[in-house]
Amino acid sequence: MVSYVSAFFYGVGGIVMAGMALLVAFQEKLVYVPVLPGLTKSYPITPARLRLSYDDVWLRSSDGVRLHAWFIKLFPNCRGPTILFFQENAGNIAHRLEMIRIMIQRLRCNVFMLSYRGYGASDGYPSQHGITNDAQAALDHLSQRTDIDTSRIVVFGRSLGGAVGAVLTKNNPDKVSALILENTFTSILDMAGVLLPFLKWFIGGSCSKGPKLLNFLVRSPWSTIDVIGEIKQPVLFLSGLQDEMVPPFHMQMLYAKAAAHNNQTKFVEFPSGMHMDTWLSGGDHYWRMIQQFLDQHIPENKETESSRNHTVAAVKSTL
Repeated sequence: MVSYVSAFFYGVGGIVMAGMALLVAFQEKLVYVPVLPGLTKSYPITPARLRLSYDDVWLRSSDGVRLHAWFIKLFPNCRGPTILFFQENAGNIAHRLEMIRIMIQRLRCNVFMLSYRGYGASDGYPSQHGITNDAQAALDHLSQRTDIDTSRIVVFGRSLGGAVGAVLTKNNPDKVSALILENTFTSILDMAGVLLPFLKWFIGGSCSKGPKLLNFLVRSPWSTIDVIGEIKQPVLFLSGLQDEMVPPFHMQMLYAKAAAHNNQTKFVEFPSGMHMDTWLSGGDHYWRMIQQFLDQHIPENKETESSRNHTVAAVKSTL
């Protein structure tokens, strides 16, 4: 009997040790995937392929890492909202260009697409601390531009990008006017058991009931659930109910936490939306919900609207 008990505890100990080894050695490779299987780190296309007018922007993060971004404008003097877009964990910003093309057309906005460190043409290696610094560098750059309305900067984040955007929004109440989250997780701690089911007994956040013995090993916890309740700006939650990566109840928990402290929140569900295609499967309803949110919380001021109408009229007169 004693031998069986000993074997059991040795087995449990072996699993724990294996989990610790996996976390220490490979966790960044699980959380951050700059290169999709079979592809290269470089951009497969640029905005020019989709006939989008853009600038290559090079930034320095606070720790000196060189970053690349695309700033895409609807037209040269566009004073509409500027959306600071943060992507998911896999691939690079080029893989989101078709969605951004439609975003610009539907919302009449500018879009700033940042490549996290280690992604696309940016230098360095991804980490939570580093990417948090990268996002701040992007926002600081936008805040200093003279060709946009800096009072209408909106952060948009999907999945990992939502975690990045939530931290940035909380830290910059005077620079970020609103936040849009799509299919974002409560924390990487909660996602550990989703990605590697055996880890749910050892790692967890607010959604987990396990002992959480290995939480201290997680270097990129991205605990959005702990951040969202501190955000004072308007927040729009876009949730695809068929999300195959992040369980939809994560978004429901984030919304509940935010709504308890912020009366400028809105939650929209898309019954057929999956993790990456909610914007596509949501169709016109998806874009109308975002437009209504922007019209309500980031309205165009009269002076800007008058200037835009004069610009449009001038362009028409030359045709």
